[in-house]
Amino acid sequence: MKQAHKILLGLVALVGITAVTSCSDPNGIFDQNTPIVNHNWAYVNNITYNVKIDDPSIAYNLYFNLRVTGDYKYSNLFVLLHTTGPNQKPAVVRYELKLANLQGEWLGSGSGNLYSYQIPFEGKYHFPAKGVYRFEIEQNMRDNPLHEVSDVGLRVEKAQ
Repeated sequence: MKQAHKILLGLVALVGITAVTSCSDPNGIFDQNTPIVNHNWAYVNNITYNVKIDDPSIAYNLYFNLRVTGDYKYSNLFVLLHTTGPNQKPAVVRYELKLANLQGEWLGSGSGNLYSYQIPFEGKYHFPAKGVYRFEIEQNMRDNPLHEVSDVGLRVEKAQ
């Protein structure tokens, strides 16, 4: 009886491991979010990620991850993206992230009073070289701190 119990537990564990690994995203290289303390994103609180690229020969899609509360008072959010990489000069690009339509309806997916966004900013991008790339996201709105921003993040995935 103990042997049958061990076999059953082993099968349950195997099914659980298979379920977890099959749910992982095979195209995802990097997907991380950083909570914003007290939902107040100050100019000095840049969000920094280091992303290791092993294969520069393939294309990648890059996204901003963002979560705001329903009390966020703007229909957009401007950010500065500072990037550096191997043998690359530092670059800064300003992006406008549209969060609501002209009628004021949130464009993100909502859960309670929180709205989530995954906004593409580079599609089918080829990194120039193998190595670690540094992405630093800085809020670039007039408000300092910017209220009702819950999380900011970055996603890098292999393009299809």
